Amino acid sequence: MAQPPKHCGSGEHMGAGKAIAVLTSGGDAQGMNAAVRAVVRVGIYTGAKVYFVHEGYQGLVDGGDNLKEATWESVSMMLQLGGTVIGSARCQDFRTREGRLKAARNLVKRGITNLCVIGGDGSLTGADTFRAEWSSLLAELLKTGGITAEEAKKSSHLNIVGMVGSIDNDFCGTDMTIGTDSALHRIMEIVDAITTTAQSHQRTFVLEVMGRHCGYLALITSLACGADWVFIPESPPEDGWEDHLCRRLTETRLGGSRLNIIIVAEGAIDRHGKAITSDDVKDLVVKRLGYDTRVTILGHVQRGGTPSAFDRILTKDVTTAMNERRFDDAVKLRGRSFQNNWNVYKLLAHIRPPSTKSGHTLAVLNVGAPAAGMNAAVRSTVRIGLIHGHRMLAVHDGFEGLALGKVEDISWDMVGGWTGLGGSKLGTKRTLPKKYFEEISATISTFGIHGLIIIGGFEAFMGSLELMDGRAKFEELCIPICVIPATVSNNVPGSDFSIGADTALNTITTTCDRIKQSAAGTKRRVFIIETMGGYCGYLATMAGLAAGADAAYIFEEHFSIRDLQINVEHLTEKMKTTVKRGLVLRNEHCNENYTTDFIYNLYTEEGKGIFDCRKNVLGHMQQGGAPTPFDRNFGTKMGAKSVAWITGKIKECSRHGRIFANTADSACLLGMRKRSLVFQPLTELKEQTDFQHRIPKEQWWLKLRPILKILAKYNIELDTSEKALMEHVRQKRISQESNI
Repeated sequence: MAQPPKHCGSGEHMGAGKAIAVLTSGGDAQGMNAAVRAVVRVGIYTGAKVYFVHEGYQGLVDGGDNLKEATWESVSMMLQLGGTVIGSARCQDFRTREGRLKAARNLVKRGITNLCVIGGDGSLTGADTFRAEWSSLLAELLKTGGITAEEAKKSSHLNIVGMVGSIDNDFCGTDMTIGTDSALHRIMEIVDAITTTAQSHQRTFVLEVMGRHCGYLALITSLACGADWVFIPESPPEDGWEDHLCRRLTETRLGGSRLNIIIVAEGAIDRHGKAITSDDVKDLVVKRLGYDTRVTILGHVQRGGTPSAFDRILTKDVTTAMNERRFDDAVKLRGRSFQNNWNVYKLLAHIRPPSTKSGHTLAVLNVGAPAAGMNAAVRSTVRIGLIHGHRMLAVHDGFEGLALGKVEDISWDMVGGWTGLGGSKLGTKRTLPKKYFEEISATISTFGIHGLIIIGGFEAFMGSLELMDGRAKFEELCIPICVIPATVSNNVPGSDFSIGADTALNTITTTCDRIKQSAAGTKRRVFIIETMGGYCGYLATMAGLAAGADAAYIFEEHFSIRDLQINVEHLTEKMKTTVKRGLVLRNEHCNENYTTDFIYNLYTEEGKGIFDCRKNVLGHMQQGGAPTPFDRNFGTKMGAKSVAWITGKIKECSRHGRIFANTADSACLLGMRKRSLVFQPLTELKEQTDFQHRIPKEQWWLKLRPILKILAKYNIELDTSEKALMEHVRQKRISQESNI
């Protein structure tokens, strides 16, 4: 793995003479161990001493053996473990000043002036109190003889960094908390299993998920499984909801569905503050409709630990709004993303297609290789399109199917249950449209298509550009076009993420974990694993970070035989420590000569007598499987957003009852850029694209590569020149967001 150029900024010695303590506190959350591992290794990389604080704040108060110096090897094999290996305990002592005095003394005596706290609201609130009191705590300790004047001077300032570990995702200042995504994975595994059972027996399932004051998990679960109804505390149902719910369930059954799913957050209430329990909902359905109805309370399986001790910081504001019946404010206080999710849910679950039609026809197709989440995007596109009053058409087998007239009307019920299905229900091909312009134009004319929503990978992007080129000769192609990126490779320009990449990444990471664990009883083994991605190194790099790889070879970062030799020597040194396993990832097209077989043979030869090698080519398993909660939700939101845009564009391009769209902004790609979903003209994205290698010229994740190397114990410089935007954790803004 080639060494990057040296940067100005922090280097190997920035932490020399300093000490950092890391603790986990409150309810545990999956991912905490990965955070602990990164803190320890990057801390050691900077030259600092790093200490574990066992048993959270209790360990900080009790001192002694609870504070132990961490080594590089002590955090090996932690990444895939749930919970927190350094322990987390409830601590009443730290709530008292006397307890905080003891904690301060334990830090000062070890020269620790940097504290990293991973936990929920109570943990971070406690850390903030500790920081605010630090000067007075030192003064009191000095006065009582607990510390010396020199110790007080050396420890005069306490730096604290907080990382939010909470499955509820209800903390302001961060888009996603550590543990939330894993909690959603656990929930969806159970929902998918229940769905199979319920369809066999024609049942209604009422699922209760965690969230006493926060409906995030319930809301995302409902979007990810296509639930018929969700009850969340922030937005109680209108009076008379019982009739509405029963009518909704009846409609679904009459439409041919054998399954109803209702999600209930544990803190759900009605408009008058009365609790709505999962048993209440079950009794209503059984009494009114006579449906076979079962209740499942997911409980702590979502967490793998215990809930946080105190209310979340932001929750206090939301709770106040809920108590004062200001439910619109309660939803707004959750932030823009929560509002968007809630609006999409309401559209898909509560609004029925109008009797008055728009007179417009939209066609949806998949292009390129299959990607998990494509079906969720199609379902959302179809249903939101029908809600807008459009006639919706499904095109089978991509551009080729569009040319051959493989087009049919698609109804609301036809896409029921598609959210959790992998692959492409419509069928997808890599064929580009250029050679089919005449046939495609004829199909558009025959079916009266006014807009195309194309869900796919790099071929979807290139094919849509070809359609734009064809507009000069074929007037039928002068209709609005929207491209939604969906590919495991994550190589479509204009978007930080593509639908399907998260599922592929999780598949690779899980496989890497299993492969590493397979060698648990074996001494000194190195695994060489080939990932997909074409020329894009996203999967290899991110899987390398997630699985703790020693190297990740990618096309975007040139490497030579000397670099390969350095990596082999590095692993040889590693095998002399207590760490006995190595992991090397290789992107499939990173180098035409340094193939997976070549690298395997090189490592095998050079490692003789020190370690042995195994190789795995993961192949098409990366494209398969059920989509992750992220890809289900992402696909659903992208589909909804694309229909809203194309509906507006059709109206904008209508002239005397005809659609004529030939401007650059009438063919756009919908991408995720940082925190926003944005529409970008395809012609503008041409300049940002390396067409030969089918990748964007600039890729955000390349900035993470130095971290991968630092965590693998390479001596390189880390660029810290780019400052993160700071948002004070107590700053409360009600963000306005227009409805989708």
